This record gives sequence, C-alpha cells and structure tokens, in this order.
Amino acid sequence: MELLDNLMLGFSVAFTPENLLYALLGCVLGTLVGVLPGLGPVPTIAMLLPITYVLPPVAGLIMLAGIYYGTQYGGSTTAILVNLPGETSAVVTVLDGHQMARNGRGGAALSLAAIGSFFAGTVATMLIAAFAPPLAEVAFKFGPAEYFSLMTLGLVGAVVLASGSLVKAICMILLGLLLGLVGTDVNSGVARYDFGIPELQDGINFAIVAMGVFGFAEIMSNLELKDKRVEITDKVGSLYPNKQEMREAAPAIVRGTAVGSMLGILPGGGSVLSAFASYTLEKKISREPERFGKGHPAGLAGPESANNAGAQASFIPLLTLGIPGNAVMALMVGAMTIHNIQPGPQVMTSHPDLFWGLVASMWIGNLMLVILNLPLVGLWVKLLKVPYRILFPAILVFCTIGVYSLNYNTFDLYMTAFFGVVGYIWSKLRCEGAPLLLGLVLGPMMEENFRRALLLSRGDFTTFVERPLSASLLGAAVVLVVLVALPNIRKKREEAFVEED
Repeated sequence: MELLDNLMLGFSVAFTPENLLYALLGCVLGTLVGVLPGLGPVPTIAMLLPITYVLPPVAGLIMLAGIYYGTQYGGSTTAILVNLPGETSAVVTVLDGHQMARNGRGGAALSLAAIGSFFAGTVATMLIAAFAPPLAEVAFKFGPAEYFSLMTLGLVGAVVLASGSLVKAICMILLGLLLGLVGTDVNSGVARYDFGIPELQDGINFAIVAMGVFGFAEIMSNLELKDKRVEITDKVGSLYPNKQEMREAAPAIVRGTAVGSMLGILPGGGSVLSAFASYTLEKKISREPERFGKGHPAGLAGPESANNAGAQASFIPLLTLGIPGNAVMALMVGAMTIHNIQPGPQVMTSHPDLFWGLVASMWIGNLMLVILNLPLVGLWVKLLKVPYRILFPAILVFCTIGVYSLNYNTFDLYMTAFFGVVGYIWSKLRCEGAPLLLGLVLGPMMEENFRRALLLSRGDFTTFVERPLSASLLGAAVVLVVLVALPNIRKKREEAFVEED
C-alpha cells in the first residue's frame, strides 16, 4: 500500500501542466540529440544545466532525465534508417536494424525498437519504485567509511566496465580525482593547486569539463569528417511488424530488459554495455546465429530494450546511494547540488515529491517518446539532411552561451576551450572521457568521507576494514580487480566491445 501511495504522489506531481511540459521538452530534445550524429546526452545536459538555475528542482530534473532516455530512442532512428548511430548505445542497433530497413522493413524495425524501449522503460521504472526504498534504508546505515568504500567500488567498476584500454581508463580516473582536488580545502580553508588563479579557488566546474571533453572535442572530431551523407532510407514502409517478427522479437525484448536492468545498476554499466551484452546473448542462444547482422528482429529488439532499461536503471544508485554510475548521472548530481539537494537516501524522505515525481515522469516520458518517434519519423529523416557545416556552428554557439551563463565569466570559456583541445587529443589517443568525469565528481566526495572517517577513528586506517559493510565493499573492489586481471576475463572483456571499434 505504501508503494501505491508513493506512486500516486509521484503521478500527482508529474501530471501537473508545468512538469508535463518540461517532460515533453526533455523528450523532444533527447530525441533530437539522439537522431543527430555527433551529439550525445552528456554535452546536451551540460549545456542545459544553467537553465535549471531558474527552474523548480522537480521540473529541471524531469527535463534532464527526459533528455537522457530520449537519446536512447532517437539514436535508433538514425541507426535504422541511415546506418549511422546517433548515440553510442545505438551502435549495436545498426547491425540488424539497418538491414531490416534495406529489406523494406524500416517501419517495422522502428516499431520493434519503440515497443522494446517502452516495455523496458516501464519495467525499469517499476524496479526503481520497488527497490529504491529498501536500498535507501540500507544506505542510512552507511557512515563515512562505508561511503568511501562504496565510491571506491564504483570507480573500480567504472574502470572494469569501460570500453577500451584498462590502463587508459585507470589514468583517466586518477586524473579526474586530481582535478577534483583543485580549489579550497574544506577543512583548512587553504587554496591548493590553483596556481595563483583566483577563478580556480572554488574548484573546476564539472560542467565546464564535460562541455569541453564531450562537447567541444566532439565537434572538432566531427569537423574532420567529410560533409557527405550516407544512404538514407526515405521509404519507411508499414509501421506494423508481422507475426513472425513479433514472435522472434518478444523473447528478446524480455531478455534485453532483464540484462539492461541488471547491468544498468552497476557503476559504469548503463546503456552502452547493456546493448552489447544483450546482442552477444541473443546471438549465442539463437538457433540461427548466421541471421544476425542480416536483419534479425531479435538482434534489434534485444539491444534496444537493454539500452533503455540500462539508461533508466542507472538512476537507482544515484537516487538511493547518491553515487553516479556514469557520466550522465554525474551531471544529474550537479543538477541536484545546484538546488542544494544532496543526492542520497535522504532525498526520498526530505524531498518525496522530487523523488517520486521523477520516477513517475519516467513512465510518462516513455509514453511520450513512443508517440514522438513513430508518427514523426518523416520529420527526423528530413532533419538528418541538414548539412554539418550549418549544424555544428549552431551547436557551438549554444554550448558557448551555456558555459558563459554558468558564472558570466570569460575565464570559463577559456577553460572549456582548453578542455576541448585536451579532449580532442584524448579522443585521438582513444582515452575515454567518462571515467575522468566520474573521478572529478566523486573525488571531493571521496576525500571528504575519507578524512571524516579518519577523524572519527583518530587516524586509524583499519576503520575501513574493521567495519563489516565497508570491508565487504572494499573486498568486492579487490575481487573485481583480480578478476579483470585474469587473462581469460580480460580477453572476454575486449571481445565484448569489439563491435564498437
């Protein structure tokens, strides 16, 4: 009964005209971002963070969440019709989705993607509503030592589950932690690592780093591409899948939802890993694996369901423990702190309207996205024909306005440009930017809990292993490190992302 009462509270908040408007705005922007190649949720959310200063907390978070899971829907449209993933998690959708479109089943492919995403989003929303309260109760038992150990486990998990080189991921995490130390020391009040620059005494704004590494750098990378269009499948055809396609896709949708829900909760998991894992699973258990890559409905429906379930399940550790599992969730932490809301279990008790309103808005947003993505396919196809030389300068202008409006300081623009150049160099070196952003966000929180734990224990480092919960979390982190160091596990990890490369 308590769960039903909470959901009723959530829907009463989400169904207000203002919140419905911002949910729709987030879904439209998310779809637009997902459709346009070269963009993504991280730079878009970073660009729109300043807007949340003037919005009510609930409306701002609902809009940002809509952008995030909206990109999962929009990316599938580009992947299916243009053979070009609009969003990273849509890389797997290209394999069978575009082949279905080339076979004259583009409309059916879009419907299967929308059906799978809606089902997965609905299930993930129910999981958040069901499991968030008990997880929050557990989190109330956490002290500084437990929070430090949990964040350590989160960073280790982000490294293990990140695509690319393990060494590079570790280096990016450490660099993010170091950048998080820049600014004024909380305990002593002494400025550190600011090189005498007054603007750095308050630390490096994570939105600036995100915009530079993910926004400006992405624009520079895309400017290298020749301004040409690949084949666009204008003839979408019937939007109704036939019985055989539904029969083959339905079990994959269920399995993909389960895979995405489990992996989305893990640090560093999210939508990308979920999509790859689902495709690998479907191919391994299929009686006709040779059909994959040639237009198999299961190869489309499974990963699409998994990426949407993973995207929404990643809200669980954020809302219950206050720990961001990926770069987008790190930005959501920033959006909450803008309104002086400390992410964690206390959100459910101190701001129940925000927590349950956000949960209810996820289901409403998924319904909006089904309506947006199927009838408006023609509009998105026309948008794809806009030349990049027109598109990217406009994006750059909006990014610059967003950065300047943070503090109305030109120094922020110089910092963003600097991180843009550095991010571009990192992309050439195949270094992931997401671990850096996680390290930057979690760094100050880790330091604060580490020092607080030592103060309470009078400088005794054994406090981290004497407390059972803290010791268990650190033990899990060690186990992850040992497992990923094993040759067989390392080889499997590399194979999981081979399609992305």
